[in-house]
Amino acid sequence: MTLRIAVGGIHTECSTSSPVLMQPEDFRVLRGDDLLAADYFSFLGGDGIEPLPLLHARAVPGGPVARGTYEAFKAEFLERLKSALPVDGLYLAMHGAMNVEGMDDAEGDWIAAARAVVGPEVPVAASYDLHGNVTQKIIDQLDIFAGYRTAPHIDVRETMVRAWSMLLRALVTGERPGVAWTPVPVLLPGERTSTEDEPASGLYRKLPEHDARPGIWDANLMVGYVWADEPRATACSVVTATDRAAAGRTASEIAQSYWDAREDFRFGPVTGPLEDMLDIAERADTRPVILADSGDNPTGGGVGDRADVLKALIARNFDGAVIAGITDLPAVDACFAAGEGACVRLTIGGSLDPASPSVEAEVTVERLDDPGSSADRQAVVVIGGITLVLAAKRQPYHAIADFTRLGLDPADVRLLVVKSGYLSPELAPIANPNLMALTDGVINQDIEALPNRRRGRPTYPFDKNFAYRPEVRFSARWRD
Repeated sequence: MTLRIAVGGIHTECSTSSPVLMQPEDFRVLRGDDLLAADYFSFLGGDGIEPLPLLHARAVPGGPVARGTYEAFKAEFLERLKSALPVDGLYLAMHGAMNVEGMDDAEGDWIAAARAVVGPEVPVAASYDLHGNVTQKIIDQLDIFAGYRTAPHIDVRETMVRAWSMLLRALVTGERPGVAWTPVPVLLPGERTSTEDEPASGLYRKLPEHDARPGIWDANLMVGYVWADEPRATACSVVTATDRAAAGRTASEIAQSYWDAREDFRFGPVTGPLEDMLDIAERADTRPVILADSGDNPTGGGVGDRADVLKALIARNFDGAVIAGITDLPAVDACFAAGEGACVRLTIGGSLDPASPSVEAEVTVERLDDPGSSADRQAVVVIGGITLVLAAKRQPYHAIADFTRLGLDPADVRLLVVKSGYLSPELAPIANPNLMALTDGVINQDIEALPNRRRGRPTYPFDKNFAYRPEVRFSARWRD
């Protein structure tokens, strides 16, 4: 017998403070066989398994997804799912922190719609980012749940394999797991809950021990997404299991451990106001100093077009800095029109969000990068002792290859500035030292000052003095 398993989903993270809506062109969309060919889905298949690739849409985090964009993706996904019927199982590769304009709980809407198509008897598995938000509606549709256990995320594929493997186990053995979860009224940023640092490191190291308990298939600690002002925003534990009592005990224990540690979370790198971090960079006799511009980080939902750090470095007459990068399509177009070697006056920054600060500067166009699409073009410009990368579209600069393709060596500069929170696994090892500036932006780290009209209350750190006792909730699909 061949197992027919449908695969798809939608994966992005959305700051509700960003005014820049995500549109179809912001997503990388994999359809049909293109999904099977993608590296991060390369584990699909096997003897007696027929993966049925539907649609998977993935975008760099940003602002809310335009309602029409979401509805179009959802409609196409559901139509492909209907065409694939009958199926034995469904695997959904999600993020969990998507916000759609005019909608609460977009993932709940997507997963519930998929459940309605496949029916109540088909097991459904989902993988999530640990910064995703969970709701009862989501849990009620699922039989299997797996979340990342690392931040920075180095176990993305491993987590997807965990969810897929549990789905296969259920289909092959006939076991029917259920999902239990326990909300924890804590919302902290990823930069203070990195699994590279304590106490998160210790909390996540314990999860495999929970997995090994009789009746437990998979244990998860979800940090949640703090920059979405929405009712579902919360940390939680989520457990996939066949033993209801064991699931409840494990979910409660994980939730309590996170609550107990809530006041112990700290930033990993040296962190402070921008000017203080630049003072350290100027005094440093090591290289490369790597400075994270945390408030405008596109991988956390930032806009990516603020020129705060550029302005500060120009004011200091800083020599030997590389800034990668600032999203500014008009500036990139102006550089391409002028050509390499040209001097041109640019307005840099504020091209996407009018509230973002900009800088007027004379630049020399040093290098133009045109991979074939105007949306992917980049320009490297020089302003005095500062080298700046301008990007036509929002994108992170987290991999060494992001720099080397532009003729830049990140290990050989005095100061490297990236729009980031915690540094990526490729940049962190070369940082000497690693600094994070508490800059402004739609994902700034001043959590207690964030707009807070819709989040559940009380929630730490918005509220401090309240009691908490874990209350386990079970999926409506749980079968004793």
